[in-house]
Amino acid sequence: MAVRAVRKAGRKAGRVAASVTAVALLGVAVTACDSDDGGDDWMDAGKKSPSASASSSDSASDADSDSGASGGPSDGGSDGPSSSSSQEVVPEAKVPPVSVERLAKVPTAVKGGVITVGKPGAEHTVKVYEDARCPFCKKFEEGGAQALVGPLAAGDVKVEYTIASFLDRNLGGSGSVNAANALRAAVEAGKFPQFHSALFANQPEESEDAFTPAFLLKIADKVGLRDAAFQKAVTNGTYKSWVGTAMDAFTDDGVTGTPTVVVDGEKAASEALYTEAGFRKVLKDAGIS
Repeated sequence: MAVRAVRKAGRKAGRVAASVTAVALLGVAVTACDSDDGGDDWMDAGKKSPSASASSSDSASDADSDSGASGGPSDGGSDGPSSSSSQEVVPEAKVPPVSVERLAKVPTAVKGGVITVGKPGAEHTVKVYEDARCPFCKKFEEGGAQALVGPLAAGDVKVEYTIASFLDRNLGGSGSVNAANALRAAVEAGKFPQFHSALFANQPEESEDAFTPAFLLKIADKVGLRDAAFQKAVTNGTYKSWVGTAMDAFTDDGVTGTPTVVVDGEKAASEALYTEAGFRKVLKDAGIS
């Protein structure tokens, strides 16, 4: 029995090493996480191998959705996330970039599967499609997305976030679903921008299913998010049904990879997403400064 376990572990390690090597060989050609849509089983945490796309997704279109708002009634179900082991070792969390504090008073609302940050009447709209486990989304949040802080704080632009969860299906686990549920709960707590920034600052390796409720609560603590209702929502998976609605919005918009960013209806080139200067130019070309 012990020999069989060792062999199984060896085969698993070999597959992981092969995936890492494949990604490394792609080098700069890899610019996004590919949803690799294989059906409607994304919530079932399948065991497909990691995948990355060398090309960006198709242009996105607006999704029809029902209305809701920050501070409104819970729109999620009571199904909880996969329970973590009682022996779970929760890593220490890091604080997010200080720039996010400029967004503390920016309004946030929910409509269907989309979370909108910014004044509803803002002249410009930026659509952002992300998966919390996608390493390229982390690169965008720490790079190009920093160019959005000023225009958001000034009320010149609103950002519509569609949070996907396909990497749970691709890699196994429930980290993307757990994180999306926590992001939705952060809207109700009035701290979505801060928690969203902290989430990506603390993103684990893509292959690690480490966005557990315990770790998400530790991340939230770094931005002063200690609301009892938030803690209950994260622990119980209160917004898991909303996570499904968000994934439907992602699929309905025809998006196949993350991050995908659309500025006033025009899809931004993937190579412009990962540096603040590069994305600032995209915004400037759209009349956003």
